[in-house]
Amino acid sequence: MHAVVLHEFGPPENLTYETVPDPVPGPGQLRIAVRAAGVHHVETLIRKGWVSETSPPLPRLPSIFGGEVAGVVDAVGPEVDPAWLGRDVVVARSTPGGYAELAVAQAANVHRIPDGLDHAAAVAMIITGNTAMGLLHIAEPTPDDVVLVTSAAGGIGRLVVQHLRDLGAKVIGAAGGPDKVAAVRALGAEAVDYNQPGWGHGIHGVTLVLDGVGGEKAKTAYDLIVAGGRYVTIGNASQQDFAQDNPNVTSIDALGLMLSGAVDVDFEAEALAAAGEGRLVPGVQSFPLAEAAAAHAALETRATTGKVVLVP
Repeated sequence: MHAVVLHEFGPPENLTYETVPDPVPGPGQLRIAVRAAGVHHVETLIRKGWVSETSPPLPRLPSIFGGEVAGVVDAVGPEVDPAWLGRDVVVARSTPGGYAELAVAQAANVHRIPDGLDHAAAVAMIITGNTAMGLLHIAEPTPDDVVLVTSAAGGIGRLVVQHLRDLGAKVIGAAGGPDKVAAVRALGAEAVDYNQPGWGHGIHGVTLVLDGVGGEKAKTAYDLIVAGGRYVTIGNASQQDFAQDNPNVTSIDALGLMLSGAVDVDFEAEALAAAGEGRLVPGVQSFPLAEAAAAHAALETRATTGKVVLVP
């Protein structure tokens, strides 16, 4: 099969498209002919060899990245019901990673894709959708909140905006550039371009910030929160921190709580059902599997909108 392999930590160009042996499912496993594979921002950091207290351990090289896989079951191992064959499925944890034409997963971890949901959308929901729902579970927004969402055009941000809109909260989405602002506005939220100077002027009464970007943009959002409000971290695309020094604002690192396991949230099935029913519609930007390096480069420079997906 073809796969994207990392032999040495470094720039996106270190991801090489090559031929590797087909994986064989073992006991309790099934094999998926991959139709879509998800790409995570954290994978761009791991590719560089980056480590932190909350990041996954660096893989042993050579490595095939990506656990999010959607496709069609084409083989089953011992102890697996052959009725799985031919089914459209999605899973968050596959081996080797999803940057490949074939991947193996534990049958117990696999979900059937709801009718009407395509492979790319299913991949966008299995981790990104699960994460978005978990973060909202921790943040506990209400219809009375005025919510400012940064990185609102991203994979998580788009889902969060839709949930808040349906909840009845006032939603302001901040994103970078006219195309992303238009995408947020199309979701039914107010939208601002946080690449423009003074972008926070005119925003008032913010009771909750859901921040996915960090750094100076997050600081601007933080300073807009009224007394008694909450600042909730749902990501840190910039990998930059800032001083959270307002005693009248409650800060919650929701993403850190989830990554550390301090809060147990498992919404995979619920996220897929919400997408299948049309209540949440993920944004997807697809790249050919052979262009995984370009996908990483675009994700790193925040040139993408929605969930980045590789298509063999």
